[in-house]
Amino acid sequence: MKILVDMMGGDNAPLATLQGAADAIKEYGVEVIALGDEALLKQTAQEHNISTDGMAFVHCTEVIEMCDEPAMAIRRKKDSTIVRGLEMLKAGEGDAFVSAGSTGAIHVGASLIVRTLTGVKRPALAAPVPSKDKPYLLLDCGANVECRPDMLQAFAVMGSCYAEKVMGRKNPVVALANNGAEESKGTPLLVEAHQLLKNTPGINFVGNIEPREVPSAAADVVVCDGFTGNVILKLTEGVAKLFMGMLKDIFGANLGTKVAYLLVKPGLRGLKKTMDSEEVGGTPFLGAKQPVIKAHGSSKAKGIKNAIRQAKTCVETDLCGTMQAALDARNA
Repeated sequence: MKILVDMMGGDNAPLATLQGAADAIKEYGVEVIALGDEALLKQTAQEHNISTDGMAFVHCTEVIEMCDEPAMAIRRKKDSTIVRGLEMLKAGEGDAFVSAGSTGAIHVGASLIVRTLTGVKRPALAAPVPSKDKPYLLLDCGANVECRPDMLQAFAVMGSCYAEKVMGRKNPVVALANNGAEESKGTPLLVEAHQLLKNTPGINFVGNIEPREVPSAAADVVVCDGFTGNVILKLTEGVAKLFMGMLKDIFGANLGTKVAYLLVKPGLRGLKKTMDSEEVGGTPFLGAKQPVIKAHGSSKAKGIKNAIRQAKTCVETDLCGTMQAALDARNA
């Protein structure tokens, strides 16, 4: 299996991307097609004693920066790692594409170059979010700020497929994020979307879910527009960071609390791992015809490695094919 990896994307590139790719090759047995400045990549690998066995380098002369306007950058920076990687994916020269670069550029590129599944207007960014017992899938979490009811319906169908195929959930529970549980609650968009979801075959739709219920993983898949999803995601990240900081202050207050910390240290280590975005690795653009994975911009080596693992799972389970079949059944 060949995974195309943008080696120049993200805050910690190219060192983190190189190390993460090397770790993925060793652990998951994949081949990596490394896109970027070939001379810089090889020099960095040599300086840090990173093995490049299993990597094939594709030299790219351009990088799409975070400040670049996405659509314009995709049109003008034809030799960038994102454009070249997505074009190679479309041409069948790789099985999946992974990047920690510009979210907007990857979204536009996935839509215009790789193209979308039939019945999908624009791909949705789907994030597995930590919760009490198990992660839930949140989509859209930032790619499509404004949505139509049929787009939310497509998100629900694709999210259900992802939860089953990649997250291992049997008959995953799907809910619509809203400000109340009643069918009549919310904006006209949400009221209409609720009726569509209620009558969509092949998904286990349980109705609306209020924001306070979302973190408890009352649903496996939480559907919303990109604006709402991004607010939920960033608020969750902020609360988690605040909570961990408060715990650190509490346990460091005096000798007694430091002793208490030693007793609960194993449990706290598990909690920290649960809240670590590096463990998830990346968020897929559901709706693209082929697997496109967006790693967090601040990803370190572990995050890149796990994003490649996620890409590998999407390919092995034929996630895109499964989603297309489910979307077709929606209108059958």
